[in-house]
Amino acid sequence: MPDSKHKIWIFSGEASGDIYGARLAEELNYLAGEQHCEVEISGMGGPAMKKAGVNILADSTDLGVVGFVEVFKHIFTFIKIFRMLVRRARKQRPDAVVLIDYPGFNLRFAACMFRRCIPVIWYVSPQVWSWHKSRIGTLAKYCRKMLVIFPFESEVYAGSGLETEFVGHPLVDIVRERSDPAIQRDPQTFLLLPGSRAMEVNRLLNSMLETATVLHVKHPELKFVISVPREKIFKRCQALYTRFKQSNPDVPEVQITQGDTPYWLQRAGTGLAASGTVTVEAAIAGLPLVVAYRLNWVTLVVAGILVRLYRGFFTMANIIANREIFEEFLQWRVNARELTAAVERILPGGGRRREVENEMQRVVDLLSGGSEGACRKAAITCLDFVRSQSSTADPAQPRI
Repeated sequence: MPDSKHKIWIFSGEASGDIYGARLAEELNYLAGEQHCEVEISGMGGPAMKKAGVNILADSTDLGVVGFVEVFKHIFTFIKIFRMLVRRARKQRPDAVVLIDYPGFNLRFAACMFRRCIPVIWYVSPQVWSWHKSRIGTLAKYCRKMLVIFPFESEVYAGSGLETEFVGHPLVDIVRERSDPAIQRDPQTFLLLPGSRAMEVNRLLNSMLETATVLHVKHPELKFVISVPREKIFKRCQALYTRFKQSNPDVPEVQITQGDTPYWLQRAGTGLAASGTVTVEAAIAGLPLVVAYRLNWVTLVVAGILVRLYRGFFTMANIIANREIFEEFLQWRVNARELTAAVERILPGGGRRREVENEMQRVVDLLSGGSEGACRKAAITCLDFVRSQSSTADPAQPRI
């Protein structure tokens, strides 16, 4: 029989965080069984966390927006969910709240939990090394532990007083476990990954289709596939492709698929992707990419004041390696001429192909930290923390 029961909340606000939260919940349940205790896991998340058995207090499926304008459009939804979760935390008193990235929402929630003496563990650090380095001190104040997934992040928090642990990137395990040895890479399949958010698709897909049109003329053997994570984005891509085809009859036939990106990361020969977590997945899966991104102009103007490219890049694989592995293009550079030239350099037989393949493996080695089991290491740290906590409140923390 279990000798104790621990209430753990996990919060994710985006598709990638939902996957990490689900894996963390699964590992916590496994560990609880091994250690003869019981965990009750609730939180904010999406379909992956729900499938993993997490009691979903708030559905975050449509909350993964980026940019000042986009957040403003959803502000009342954020406020409603935030207040509801604070009320429930005050009533239910979880033993710990694990926050996964999503700093705009989670940092404010961490502050509320700090005032209510509910410990916070942050899993997947906000990119404070690029956005708002001043937030390091705030995170150190509100959080009890920081679990980082990139090897350079421990240095970022050095001297802050925040207990930081590099646990490795969960995607290394996730991508390896779902890899199917029966899938052979097809050098003639070209994968388009326009993003997991509607705004990304709206800003990027036309330029991607223009690039595909040029590539089709120069490399008629190529077959084009668009892969997206969910139905809403699938329908948006269909509509945009249909509209593009009406005014661009030379566009090649493009297969549009939903929910099978892991398959295409292993099957395709080359790809063109929106910047995001999928670029790390591609590096782990061994798929050479060119990366593109566009921001809302208002967001870009404001962000231009606040953001400095970390190590000179915005694509995570490049930041990890501290060199340009995947060529990256931002704003006005997202055009068919520049993208086509970059793609041709990494097509099979292209001048950068072998270099990119070798560097992707180096990224995997850096993310692994010399060992596998990132999700399990994170779960061990979280459960050990919760089990070590006294049932009485820490008097050093303020109350309201």
